[in-house]
Amino acid sequence: MVWCDLDCTDMSNFTPRVPDTPGALRRTVLAGAVGNVLEWYDFALFGYFAPILSVLFFPTSDPSLSLIATFSVFAVGFLARPLGALCFGYWGDTRGRRSALSWSVILMAIPTCLLGLLPTYAQIGLAAPLALTLLRFIQGFSVGGEFTGSVTFLIEHAAWNERGYIGSWAGFSAQIGALLGSGIGAVASASFTQETLYDWGWRVPFLAGSIIAVVGWYLRQHLPESPAFERLQQRGVVSATPIRDFARQNRARLLQVIGLVLLHGVGFYIFYVYLPTYLTKMSTLPMQTALTINTISMAVMAVLIPIMGKLSDRVGPRWVLAVGAGGLALGTIPFFAWFKGGEVVYVVIAQLTTTVFVAAYMGPFFAIVGILFPVAHRYTGLSISYNMASALFGGTAPLVATMIVERSGSPLAPGWYVSLCAVISLLVLMTIREEDTEPAEAHTTPHRP
Repeated sequence: MVWCDLDCTDMSNFTPRVPDTPGALRRTVLAGAVGNVLEWYDFALFGYFAPILSVLFFPTSDPSLSLIATFSVFAVGFLARPLGALCFGYWGDTRGRRSALSWSVILMAIPTCLLGLLPTYAQIGLAAPLALTLLRFIQGFSVGGEFTGSVTFLIEHAAWNERGYIGSWAGFSAQIGALLGSGIGAVASASFTQETLYDWGWRVPFLAGSIIAVVGWYLRQHLPESPAFERLQQRGVVSATPIRDFARQNRARLLQVIGLVLLHGVGFYIFYVYLPTYLTKMSTLPMQTALTINTISMAVMAVLIPIMGKLSDRVGPRWVLAVGAGGLALGTIPFFAWFKGGEVVYVVIAQLTTTVFVAAYMGPFFAIVGILFPVAHRYTGLSISYNMASALFGGTAPLVATMIVERSGSPLAPGWYVSLCAVISLLVLMTIREEDTEPAEAHTTPHRP
């Protein structure tokens, strides 16, 4: 089978590439996904240790103000993502996917490691929170090109009829990173006394993240370049201005991806970041129980995402996405009524059922959004659109949910918010034609056996 893509009409000066062997493809998937593990590992650690960081870097007489300041620094990472998307997108579309991804994982590791070495406010004063903010900005900058770059790299290595499954490993690795960060954070908290944890114990998990980065950098240095990008090089048509080309040619695609990312971001942040807080505020469910249910649900989702990706390769990614979006549109409001009740059995059933729908949406998600853009500026297009939407809707979802509950007085308000986003994403999905998600070689070459 010959690897090709959406814009493979001119086959002159093209040397067919032998498809990756199963072993080589597994190494590619591992190397492409390892940066996502580091990204979400750090995300989970920062959230887990936020109460400690708030005391060490933003000491005030009001603990709430300290915590708000810490989460404000966390938000800086989201604001930096679009800038990173521009820079790494340009790099990946002009110099190659492998080069951009190799450096993005290093750029993400350096601030994570430095955060573990950072002096506190008591040691260097105001310079400590300023340095923390700068490190979060650098992390967000690198993340802007890391996640979407790995998606681009993965789907361009996959056979056309395996893009759902191979692309789903980007989502799977993100879940594994979040679980790993939470798990190591919990182990550190259980292993150290509170005094030791505040003194130096909190640093150990952040320093450990550098190990993931070194492994990721080594794996990526020994990978072949994306077949789609190699073909552009052989034909001499690598874009010198991918950002300008994207802006001129893909405004409709930009809006489509933003519309699809809307539910992708809001769904994750509402059900797996905001929900534990909601459960403890709106019901009598203890925080430990809420976090346990949340962790189990995230583990289930990690398992389901590749399964849904594989299913989408058989029945079509649009159908699986539609089931996920439709289920969330119809079921979220009743589920929030169960969440409000606080009965453990009903909360477990509601969150696990929700997890099935979220996984159905996330599994084949990148099989669609990744190939909507032409190869010549795919890295740029996907990075800009995804990170722009994530900054607008993903990171703000818990804040929006909190505000609409307070303004409306209705405990079901977050459910209405998710349902509205699901309906919008479903309508956007209907604007994407079947041929938009199926590359040209699907009609001319056999499936991979």
